[in-house]
Amino acid sequence: MNLENQLIEHVEDSNTSDNPHFQEILNARVSRRSVVRGGIGMTAAMMLGGAGLVGCSDENDDPIITPPTKQPELKAPETINFTPVPHSKKDQVVVPEQYQVEAFLPVGTPLISGLSDWSDTQQRAGESFELRVGDNHDGLWFYGLKDGKLDNTVSDHGLLVINHEYVEVERLHLLGGYTRKIANPVDKIYENQRLSDDVRREVNAHGVGVYEVKRKKDLATFELVKDSKFNRRFTSATEVDFSGPAAGHDLLKTKFDPTGKSTRGINNQCGSGPSPWGTYLTVEENFTGVFARRTDDAAKVPAHTDFALTRYGQKAGSTGFDYLWHTPALEEQIIPDEFSRWDVSSIGATALDDYRNALNTFGWIVEVDPFDPTSRAVKRTALGRFAHENCGYAPVEAGKPVVLYMGDDARGEYVYKFVSKAVWNPADANGGLKAGTKYLDEGTLYVAKFSANGTEAYGLGEWVELTYGINGLNSSNTKYPFSSQADVMVFTRLAADSVGATKMDRPEWVNASPITGEVYLTLTNSNAANRGGKTDPANPRDYDNNGDGKLDGNPNGHVIRWREDNGNHAALKFQWDVYAFGAPFDLAAANLSGLTAENDFSSPDGLVFDPRGVMWIQTDDGAYLKRTNCMMLVALPGQVGDGASQQVGAVTTHIGAKPTTNNLARFLTGPLEAEITGVAFTPDLKTFFVSIQHPGENGNRKDGFNSHWPDSQTNPSSKALPRSALAVITRKDGGVVLG
Repeated sequence: MNLENQLIEHVEDSNTSDNPHFQEILNARVSRRSVVRGGIGMTAAMMLGGAGLVGCSDENDDPIITPPTKQPELKAPETINFTPVPHSKKDQVVVPEQYQVEAFLPVGTPLISGLSDWSDTQQRAGESFELRVGDNHDGLWFYGLKDGKLDNTVSDHGLLVINHEYVEVERLHLLGGYTRKIANPVDKIYENQRLSDDVRREVNAHGVGVYEVKRKKDLATFELVKDSKFNRRFTSATEVDFSGPAAGHDLLKTKFDPTGKSTRGINNQCGSGPSPWGTYLTVEENFTGVFARRTDDAAKVPAHTDFALTRYGQKAGSTGFDYLWHTPALEEQIIPDEFSRWDVSSIGATALDDYRNALNTFGWIVEVDPFDPTSRAVKRTALGRFAHENCGYAPVEAGKPVVLYMGDDARGEYVYKFVSKAVWNPADANGGLKAGTKYLDEGTLYVAKFSANGTEAYGLGEWVELTYGINGLNSSNTKYPFSSQADVMVFTRLAADSVGATKMDRPEWVNASPITGEVYLTLTNSNAANRGGKTDPANPRDYDNNGDGKLDGNPNGHVIRWREDNGNHAALKFQWDVYAFGAPFDLAAANLSGLTAENDFSSPDGLVFDPRGVMWIQTDDGAYLKRTNCMMLVALPGQVGDGASQQVGAVTTHIGAKPTTNNLARFLTGPLEAEITGVAFTPDLKTFFVSIQHPGENGNRKDGFNSHWPDSQTNPSSKALPRSALAVITRKDGGVVLG
């Protein structure tokens, strides 16, 4: 939470457009009494070496609907069938009494035999993390495996693909990410220098991991299959290809690849999603956090280039998250430009002499084929470039386009939809990257406008096309002189600004129900500065969250949803409402959805549907942590327009039908200072995998940590270092989760 929110604060003010914010539209509807209802490059010695520096609803039977793990015999329960988990400040994952928890695949776990295990007191070589489980587990997916191929009926053997968003320097390195001061630096962004092996360790702990797992014999738990041909990592050093309209464009050309068709690395993988054809769609979110830009660079580049860099959070003089990957000594590099590539300043004669375009090579949807160990990851440029949170697809239908939804995770950013040119052919269900090329390289990208118009039950919205030559996206554009579709895709935020898209409160995970087809999106929060301090009755979500007498914006967030016209996901119009507002149950000014102590939540983030249409909501909270750790809730949602009127001060509003503990309840609370993010399940729905990210994130090696999870799950007195890992959730009786 802290590290990610630092970058959110760093980049969220980059949207200086005067486009309407979603809250303005919501307030307008409130005032009218009509708001919503409702690559391995290391030697064997490096791999095996261990010692480091010491001390230094009903089932839909329509045959053309094909969710990835559809199980016709499994149906959603009609009501919540467990006692909701209470608020908790325990250093454990707490679940209902009939369930059990086991920690799995913590950061540093070796993928091959002979590679030494994690140690709290011995540092592992940076290169070794190319063959270890990465840090800060986030979005993930389980793929059933049989005879080396995808089989969505197999639940005891599969591939877990996990995003590793960023790193916790205070436990990854013995010295906590040590830096040394440099006398007379070439620029202030170089005044602090990192150790090369620390940087290498961090670079390799980012990215995505593919891990073969197998259920232990006669047990509910899983184990890693070491030495599997499928086990591999995609890191911030792995070579990756580009495809789509921006591939080969001048804006992607660098010293590393003058053709602009490849780059090194994927970064800040957050939410995730499977594709209908059996691949994994990961994302690049807060990628600006690992780059730096020299102080004088603004004067060296054209004004529109500086504007574009700034709009993506890379102001001149910026060092992002202060990872400082650009600073290790030149003589310590193993490969050419190993560290200098993280400096995006214009220091050479042309773009082919430096890495001024390196930032443009990040911020994409990245496709991985878990079942082809020889394949390279592909960045799909037709889906636009921004701080992608996840990529969720609508239920596919034969003969109709494939539709994907995406959010740009920063306050005041936008919601997008991609509609493929090719129409879905069920024969592509196991098509791999070839199918990805078919469906993801050609299509139309849209951005959402939420209108204050509508009915008593719902608001209206439209999708605005982001295509070069349409809607003013051309060389005469006052925001940015677009010269091609590649331009539009590289600078998608600028295109969305230009067409008047609606600013949103940090758009995060977005997914469609496999049963109703309605689309749900978490809006994590806004703050006082972003909201603007409005206190009039038409702005019900600008309130004092902590009792200090100051307005805090919308710190608890909300979940919105929409229904495309006539259920057609390629439609250009939609109807929307607010499913639920997050709030403490006893904060009357904010609790517009009537939440109780059994189902209140704050800062919704992860959101995933299982094949039954059951919705799982996860939180990444900084506003409610005095009372409870972050959590995961289960929801049996209704539909757009199912709400009723509610008086809020002098304002009458309409929101979604108020949830009860029969249809929304807290299923899990996490350990101390941890985010709950990412959930996957076996096809039989008997095992759920949940990512527990950065437990004890506020501690350090000198002063200690408040959390010691995952060890504290079974040993409350443990003093082990906290580590990100998965929590594996099963029923004690071996039954279906929420069965």
